[in-house]
Amino acid sequence: MRPIGFSTGALALSDFRQALAMLKEKPVNAIELSSLRKYELPHLVEAFGTLDLSRYEYISVHAPSSFSEDEEMNIVDQLRRFVPYGWPIVLHPDAIHRFELWSEFGNLLCIENMDKRKPIGRTVIELETIFSKLPEALFCFDIAHARQVDSSMTEAYRILKAFGNRLRQLHISEVNTSSKHDRISQGAIRAFKEVAHLIPQTVPAILETPVGEAYIEEELKRAMDSLAPGKIAAG
Repeated sequence: MRPIGFSTGALALSDFRQALAMLKEKPVNAIELSSLRKYELPHLVEAFGTLDLSRYEYISVHAPSSFSEDEEMNIVDQLRRFVPYGWPIVLHPDAIHRFELWSEFGNLLCIENMDKRKPIGRTVIELETIFSKLPEALFCFDIAHARQVDSSMTEAYRILKAFGNRLRQLHISEVNTSSKHDRISQGAIRAFKEVAHLIPQTVPAILETPVGEAYIEEELKRAMDSLAPGKIAAG
């Protein structure tokens, strides 16, 4: 069975402890500790050793999505704290200023494909440029970003065929026209099913859908339905 869970930032913005509490009784076995905003990272670094993460088969950390070149070295220094644990570090390629700083993470670095707002990382060609500079890096496939860039799912198919050998983690949600993460619709489920056969069951799925605690299990079901090739579930 596929490891599945949530990004803490989707459930409780900037409050990873609250997000973990919301998931305590839920059927999840994967977690992404989010520090998407740079001010969140020091708090996560300070606290992660005190968190009970024993139930999770898969744990990753999302690096900040924006920082200046002057701040980059400090961001890397803080993220080094997670290396001994072997947790993948998810990184937006447009955040990178100096590729040599990130190369030290080797195959713990997971480059994520981007939405249409971003200048790079959206297509196979753009991702090839990134991976040529970070040859050991693995890949976090954001299926909703790919659908927003190309609603036909052709680019999603091309990305998975090109980088399937690097695939380490999946981000799943719906991305609306404002490039905001949203709950998974029936339209998204239909679209995601078109490429689900290219995503091995061993690849962990991390939901980025902003839902309240009462809707967590419903959203997990929608995510699993969208990743199961074949008939679309009612609902």
